[in-house]
Amino acid sequence: MINSLLSTLTSPLGIIALLVAVGVTLTLWMMTSAKDTVPDPLAKLKEQSRRGGGPERSHLSRRDNQTSALTKRLEKFKDLLEPTDEAEMGEARLRMIQAGYNGRNAVRDYHAAKFIGGVGGLALGLLYILIFPAGDGAAIWATAMPVVVPTLVGYYLPIYWVNKRMGERQTQITRGFPDALDMLLICTEAGQSMDQSIARVSKELRAGYPALSEEFDTVSHQIKAGKDRLEVLKEMGVRCGNNDIKSFVTVLIQSATYGTSVAEALRVYAGEMRDKRVMLAEEKANVLPTKLTLGTMMFTVPPLLIILIGPSVYGVMEMLNSADFGL
Repeated sequence: MINSLLSTLTSPLGIIALLVAVGVTLTLWMMTSAKDTVPDPLAKLKEQSRRGGGPERSHLSRRDNQTSALTKRLEKFKDLLEPTDEAEMGEARLRMIQAGYNGRNAVRDYHAAKFIGGVGGLALGLLYILIFPAGDGAAIWATAMPVVVPTLVGYYLPIYWVNKRMGERQTQITRGFPDALDMLLICTEAGQSMDQSIARVSKELRAGYPALSEEFDTVSHQIKAGKDRLEVLKEMGVRCGNNDIKSFVTVLIQSATYGTSVAEALRVYAGEMRDKRVMLAEEKANVLPTKLTLGTMMFTVPPLLIILIGPSVYGVMEMLNSADFGL
């Protein structure tokens, strides 16, 4: 065991693996041991407020410090974990918001998760090679696969998770938007204003479509904060990545521009959304027979051929075996 371990370590691939491990270790050590060179100007005031707030306030401040320890540590490396370009940063932040992560440090945590996953997979692969070294005659790919596969899995796992969350969230918003329009129409025709209708719809959709309810709740809070309703709805369409919501905002803008009734515009657009949902259901139903054709051919035709042709083939084989050709 010791001789095989030494031979693995002294091989060219083992030396490369050790150099990579040393580089990763030094990088992690620098990240964990780095300190701020500029002191926080508000640190003294924060410390005084914590001391003067009593035991309950000090307990809450200690809990906040514990929960924000990782955030403060990642704050030191935001230049490495966040895009420096404003366009790339806005695109990455929009992607995280569409996946349901609305935190201020969501982009940084996402890139940190990819980095930690990749480094963790690399460390696991190197540990596997050291514990179970390959033989002398092993191919290079057989030795490299235990390192490459965990590294790629650890790096791409956060990407897969965010894409999966974003797809599920957009699907949920698409399915729930026609019902939301019907509720908005009912609330508007009942005499409520658009702001009150949006707040009521966000409460009603919370059980069935939580993602869409969260978006309407965000719109309601932004309107209460004083932002323009149409601008808020435009931002909602961008956050959701749904063309139907963008068209809905266009309908409201045209209704406000030309002075027509909002309830009438909602009634027409809600009817179009119901028709669209029925058309999508019919499209899926029409595609279903085509998808079942392959299964039908695989599981129906072979047994049918065996039943119909099998006895004849068996009879021919028996006749040939029993026949005397005068040899």
